[in-house]
Amino acid sequence: MKPVPAIEYPIHELFLKRWSPRAFSEKPISSSDIHSLFEAARWAPSCFNEQPWRFVYVQKGQGEYDRFLGCLVEQNQLWAKTAPMITVACAKTTFDRNKKPNPYAWYDTGMAVMCFTLEAISRGIFVHQMGGFLRDQIRTVANIPEGFDPVSMFVCGYMGDTTILPEPLAKQEKAPQERLDISYIVFTPAWETGNTGKQDNDDS
Repeated sequence: MKPVPAIEYPIHELFLKRWSPRAFSEKPISSSDIHSLFEAARWAPSCFNEQPWRFVYVQKGQGEYDRFLGCLVEQNQLWAKTAPMITVACAKTTFDRNKKPNPYAWYDTGMAVMCFTLEAISRGIFVHQMGGFLRDQIRTVANIPEGFDPVSMFVCGYMGDTTILPEPLAKQEKAPQERLDISYIVFTPAWETGNTGKQDNDDS
């Protein structure tokens, strides 16, 4: 388990429990829990209440699971293969209200995934989101129609034994989480010139 992250100011414990493991148990997620996770995502805020997010998921044991897994880049397939559930999050690229492009669709979809993630953590379920996937391939496999962008893929499930991972990945599971200092990301009343706050970070 990850060490408790060092924080500068008090926040809700759900944020401290959230991280992106790679060692997943094959224990299935119950249907009732899955429904509640998507219910949480359903209540995310969105521009004009358009709710542009769409999700397609498969569970381990379903015939499409291996096809979804094959849409991940190889380095993600190495560890994601034990997770009981794989999901692709998609964003509708135009507004329903006027058919014009929706520049906030990806942003809103990200908020829906975060709502999903926090509900998951409250139930002891972990989520690992990935940008490392083949967009054209998952569009075909998941039958994603035109007008919707595959935004991210993520796996979720319960914590597994880190010994199932290759050594470099197992080591990362125990590494402390790090974040940029608040002074690097928050400015008032204007941006501080020269302060970009760049640093490497791999725990997501």
